[in-house]
Amino acid sequence: MAVTPRPDYDKIIRMATLYYFHDPMCSWCWGYRPTVQRLFSALPESVTRTNILGGLAPDSDEPMPKAQREAIASHWRSIEETLGTEFNHNFWTQCEPRRSTYPACRAVIAATKQGREEAMIEAIQKAYYLEAQNPSDLDTLQRLAEQLGLEARTFNADIASSDTESELQKQLRFTRESGVSGFPSLVLEKDGRLAPVSIDYKNHETSLDEIRQALR
Repeated sequence: MAVTPRPDYDKIIRMATLYYFHDPMCSWCWGYRPTVQRLFSALPESVTRTNILGGLAPDSDEPMPKAQREAIASHWRSIEETLGTEFNHNFWTQCEPRRSTYPACRAVIAATKQGREEAMIEAIQKAYYLEAQNPSDLDTLQRLAEQLGLEARTFNADIASSDTESELQKQLRFTRESGVSGFPSLVLEKDGRLAPVSIDYKNHETSLDEIRQALR
């Protein structure tokens, strides 16, 4: 008589998903990048990780008002001083900023379809914060896709497709339903329940310890 293998109850109980809510044009996400990458690398095997686009700002062709430019530029300086994050402040004089991050979010989704989600997120951040390029502009995103070796026609079709827009709206809804109001944010799902995870911008162990405690 065949013997049914005993289920690995420990793995069943401990399986969980860590959601990382972010926006590729979020300056604090850029500052958090080195720490969150260490966190991702250290996650227990029973934890899967999923990126969720929060979408800081919808589509707009309007130039960013002067007061808003000054406020965001001030955030950059604050992050620079607090975390040591590098910023190219020439962006504010070399580009015409717009408060519009949805195009960059769509670029991440389009790149994901070609298996390059993480590469596109990093490319957008570096272009924006280090190279004074504007990811609100489609030509910037197309140039980044080319640099990443993505198939251009497919990328251009995907970034403008209704499927990509539907996926973006799905992620935005999930962000709202999860109670997330700021980026970056971490939320752990275990046994069908969502729980926020504390973020320490300088030490990934803070979040990791909290995740390990939740898995017990």
